[in-house]
Amino acid sequence: MSWWRTVLNLPPKGEHWSDQRRTKKPGKGRPQSTAPEWWAHPGGPVQPTPRQAQGVAAQYSAPQQPAPPPPGGVMAPPRRPAARPADVPQQDPAHRTPERLKQRSPHGAHGAHAAPGPVREVLEPGQTPWSTEPESSFSTWARRFFRGLVVVVLLLAAISGIRSWIAPNKTPETVVSGQSSFPADESRAVATRYAVSYLTWDEDNPDARPAQIGLDLAAGLDSRAGWNGRGKQTADVAYPGQVTADSNGLTAVVDVRVRVHTFTRLGRGWKSGPVVWERVSVPVARTAARVVASGAPTFVPDVRAPLPDNMPQAGAPDDDLTAATQKDAEAFFGAYAESDNKVSAVTAPGSTIRSLNGAVKFGELKDWQVYTGNDDERRATAAVTWDGVGDTTLDQTYTLTLRRTVATDGAQRWQVAAVG
Repeated sequence: MSWWRTVLNLPPKGEHWSDQRRTKKPGKGRPQSTAPEWWAHPGGPVQPTPRQAQGVAAQYSAPQQPAPPPPGGVMAPPRRPAARPADVPQQDPAHRTPERLKQRSPHGAHGAHAAPGPVREVLEPGQTPWSTEPESSFSTWARRFFRGLVVVVLLLAAISGIRSWIAPNKTPETVVSGQSSFPADESRAVATRYAVSYLTWDEDNPDARPAQIGLDLAAGLDSRAGWNGRGKQTADVAYPGQVTADSNGLTAVVDVRVRVHTFTRLGRGWKSGPVVWERVSVPVARTAARVVASGAPTFVPDVRAPLPDNMPQAGAPDDDLTAATQKDAEAFFGAYAESDNKVSAVTAPGSTIRSLNGAVKFGELKDWQVYTGNDDERRATAAVTWDGVGDTTLDQTYTLTLRRTVATDGAQRWQVAAVG
């Protein structure tokens, strides 16, 4: 028999629970009776065990006549009498007069005053005083299920560890980890205004800068923020970028690009100088009330970077379709510069494209290229020259989506369905 069948209390392989008869085990603290029973020996006397002999020695030490049964007594199974003298005739055990036992009345009356109870049937010789009942299949299934469940729980406890169940690791609620939980939008707003205030100063009005810086700088820090009180400069446009939060979840730095107008002293006045873009890194901190600037910004170089090597390619050129749609592309950009009504007349059905409404005029289509694709939709690029005010021109490159349309007479053409 395998070990797992022994653990789950299963019968041997090939047998079933109905093939076995389970015997009832004696309860704890109750001595198991090993005395011989009278029904197993219908033809002769029964020798009691030493323990039984101590309890009934007084009853069987000398022969005595059975007392008449009291009224209202309870019929008891016959007992095996003690040895009789030789002159007393032997009585047939099957027709022996039953003895009666006294039993307490449920109402407190005893003996002759007790109410008569039901008479117990006399057992035949060799008949057992109980009947066996088969165990239900539900009880067997429930016992096997719960034993198997206990084994599974013990195996899981051994694998994962009991300590992780009793005291799992908990992250304190006051500690914020990760950049996603940091208030990035509020940090950008605070850093943008603080960067503009920090890069603006005027020695003719030295108190204006500390007042503006104090709107976002943490209380207790120097609102002069390193300025010596000389010169003039004005910052008017700022664009916040990436917010890099620290691992503690309380501090971060915000990347901000600021447009600055410079001035130089000319007599008693100021002469405007070049307009430059400066990039600063603004430190911020999160408090219980709001996000504040935690110190002076630092300048960061804004260098050019090449395109990545894995830039997506437009595809293989389709020279035939490029040449066939050259004139349609020129007509589209001419209408695209003027009005919405003209654009809708040259675009694919179902498409909505807004025009530039005369902001510029169409100069020329410097380059046009359609790429290979499916039979209904293609991708194209166009290099367009726009005429501005006076002699100003500006070249721009567009990416367009072309869609094949079929007229009622069966004629086919490719029209612009989307720009960008």
